[in-house]
Amino acid sequence: MFDVKGKDRQAGQKLMAKLILAPSFQETFNLFKGSIPARLGMDMSKFDVCAQKSSTDLNATIKAGTLRPSMAHKMSVPDRIVGAMTDVVTAHFNSDLSSEAAVKQFADSVAAAR
Repeated sequence: MFDVKGKDRQAGQKLMAKLILAPSFQETFNLFKGSIPARLGMDMSKFDVCAQKSSTDLNATIKAGTLRPSMAHKMSVPDRIVGAMTDVVTAHFNSDLSSEAAVKQFADSVAAAR
């Protein structure tokens, strides 16, 4: 949440978080979205096989202590690195840039973005 001033705004944020994390909202929202609930311990029986497997895998990695942050969710790599990587991957797949040249450009662009 954003850092807001005022008890009424802070209370509003807490209420919104409570409502969004409620099991009924998590189920409805994620069934429509095609994703798995952010809330752990949800009944997954209404979800498709892919979502059920994803949830099972997520819970297994949490239990094993092997869960790692996601680049896709901006949790493991700064935006400037993601941008540099995306630029090279896009260029590679949309031009005649060879794989060898793309790998070198990829490494150079990430190093420059650091």
